[in-house]
Amino acid sequence: MKITGIITAIFLALGPASISADTLKLLTWKGYAPKPLVDKFEEQTGIKVELTYSNNEEMIAKLRATRGSGFDLAQPSQDRISSVQAKYNIYQPMDYSRIKTDQIVASMLKAVQNNTEVNGESYAAPFCYGTSGLVVNKRFAPNANDYDALMDTNYKGRISYRLKRPTLIALAFAKGDDPFAKYANEAAYSDLMEGIGDDLINAKHLVKNYWANGDALLELMRNNEVHVAMAWDNGGWKLHEQNPDIDFVAPKSGALGWIDTFAIPSKAKNVDAAYQWINFMLEPENAAYFTNQEKYGTASKGADQFLDPTIAGNFSRSFTQADIDNINWYPPVPARLESIEGKILDKVKAAN
Repeated sequence: MKITGIITAIFLALGPASISADTLKLLTWKGYAPKPLVDKFEEQTGIKVELTYSNNEEMIAKLRATRGSGFDLAQPSQDRISSVQAKYNIYQPMDYSRIKTDQIVASMLKAVQNNTEVNGESYAAPFCYGTSGLVVNKRFAPNANDYDALMDTNYKGRISYRLKRPTLIALAFAKGDDPFAKYANEAAYSDLMEGIGDDLINAKHLVKNYWANGDALLELMRNNEVHVAMAWDNGGWKLHEQNPDIDFVAPKSGALGWIDTFAIPSKAKNVDAAYQWINFMLEPENAAYFTNQEKYGTASKGADQFLDPTIAGNFSRSFTQADIDNINWYPPVPARLESIEGKILDKVKAAN
């Protein structure tokens, strides 16, 4: 018997489960592949999951160094894909026909497809998300429902936010503009940011402080020194557990959101396992387990019915479905625009 015939005979004797008992090499963030889910996936599929923990910068560096080999699946943020792909070709186009897209929140899927598109192909699917918006003490600021509350004289001395680009973006949306739509027009974007900078300077006397440390901000809100802040959803929910008057509010003009994704490296060896993992992690019950552990929102539609009551309550209080659909997802930012924003922020800092 020829050697190929021997190998075939062994595979047939072992059966399909053993044939599929290969390895999925996953490049991901800590917490994104909880051990109970890894164990469950391995038991269901016979595929061993090999984890390498990383972050956006390291993912890019590792995949650039290997020209897209060495891993079967990665989990970069959606705004860190298209520019990298255009330069280095480290991912392969996503075959959405192999993903159960009916179990993904439609607005998130569309955002990721749009924001990871290169030459007519998209390169990722959504996994999880987080948002920034308002954290409000509703006892003292019951009407704070959009970012313009950060410049409201009613809250003088009780306002806090970071002097960072998200604040510029947020205030532009609150004015009825779309800063992301101006990314392709440097002059228009610069004019918009100049106007936002002037607004921040004029309202500087209303600000308690420009926070840089999240824990310090939470302490100011616990002590009622700050009533309105721009901050992350998890911070607001943490405060709500301690004081029901304080909560995260999705702003009327849209929370700002990040999405971490699934992306398949260009030279992945086990593409089939990658798609199996994507579909497995987006199954509502599995996605809910992840959210219960990590407190990040999931792109899985229907996961809410499996969430712990406290976690489910956070999302239901802060987000209607309309609020979810209204999230302004960060697209890739052209490098030249960051320098424009930096000059505006420096100008605000220096102003009296």
